[in-house]
Amino acid sequence: MTHASPSPGRADAEPVVVARRRAVMALTSRATEAELAAALDRVGRPAFDDIRAPQTGLVMLRGRTGGDGAPFNLGEATVTRSAVRLASGEVGIAYALGRDAAKVRLAAVLDALAQQDAPGLDEALAPVATRLAGQQDLAEARSAATRVDFFTLVRGED
Repeated sequence: MTHASPSPGRADAEPVVVARRRAVMALTSRATEAELAAALDRVGRPAFDDIRAPQTGLVMLRGRTGGDGAPFNLGEATVTRSAVRLASGEVGIAYALGRDAAKVRLAAVLDALAQQDAPGLDEALAPVATRLAGQQDLAEARSAATRVDFFTLVRGED
C-alpha cells in the first residue's frame, strides 16, 4: 500500500522544520530568561497570543537500575509549560524544568519563529550556543584532569 504525501514538496520540508525546531528547543531549554529576551530583541518580537498561559506542575522522573533494569520512580520535578500562537498562525510550545514562566513563554515564541524560518534566528541564539559550548569544554577539561591511563608492562618471560 502506498501513501501519498499531503502536498508536493512538503515531505522534504518537514524534516528540515523538525530539525530546526529541535535545535532551537535544545538551546532555549538551557538558556536563561535574559538570553532568550535578548535573542527575541535581535530577531524582533512578533505579536502573539497565549494558547496556554504558562502553567507549573510536576512530572514523575523514572529511572532504571543499571540503565536497562526494571523501571522505578525516582522522584518528581517541577516543570513549566506554555503554548503561543503568532499572528501569522504558527504555534510554538515549550517546556522547561523549574518555575520560570517568563522564560517558557519566550521559548515558545522562539519555537514558533523557528517554524516560520525567521531570518537571523540562528545568529540571535548564537550567544547561548557559545556559552553552552564553553561550559562543555570546561567540563571536559576538568574531567580530563582526573583521567587515569592504565597500561600493562610486558615481562620478558614468555
